[in-house]
Amino acid sequence: MSDVDWSEGALRAILRAGIRLLAHVPDAGLAPLLTRCAAEPSLRVVGLCDEREGPALLAGAWLGGLRGVLACQSSGIGNLVNMLGVSAVGRFPLAMLVTMRGEWGEENPWQVPMGQAVPAVLGAMGVRLFSLERAEDAEAVLDGALGLAFGSDQMVAVLIRQRLLGAKRFVPAGATAS
Repeated sequence: MSDVDWSEGALRAILRAGIRLLAHVPDAGLAPLLTRCAAEPSLRVVGLCDEREGPALLAGAWLGGLRGVLACQSSGIGNLVNMLGVSAVGRFPLAMLVTMRGEWGEENPWQVPMGQAVPAVLGAMGVRLFSLERAEDAEAVLDGALGLAFGSDQMVAVLIRQRLLGAKRFVPAGATAS
C-alpha cells in the first residue's frame, strides 16, 4: 500500500468533472473518499440500500442536469448488472468507482468469484474499464474515466485494485484470529 492517499486525487478529479452527486453502498475501501466527499459542500452524498438503485438514480440526476458517480464494492456488481441497461439503452453516462475484492492477498473465499468476474461482466455490458493500482495515479485515472463518461455518454468503471486498498483479514466464524 502507498503512503499517498488515493482519495485526495480522486476528489480533485470528481470536483473538476463537475460531479455533484456521489451515490454509494457503504464499503471500508471507499471510506476515505466518502469522508472527503461528505465534507465537500458542493457534493451530495447519498447512501443506497442496494447497488441496483445507482444507475436509476444517476440517470434521473443526469436528466435533471446533475452529474453523478456510483461507488461500490466489486461484490455489488453482480447486483446491478440488469440495471446497466438503463444507461446502455438510454445513452446516459454512468461513472462507477469499484473497490475490488478477490484479488491480491484476498483471504475471504466468498469474495474471489465475483472479484475475478467483474472485468468480464462489465466488459460484456459495454462498460469501459480503467484500473487504479497506484494512489499517485488516482487523479489522472479519474480524469480520463470521467472525461470519457460525460464527454461521450459512456458507461465507465474505475476498478480500484485491492493491492492499492490492502487486503482485509478474514477470520471464519468460530475461528480465532492469531
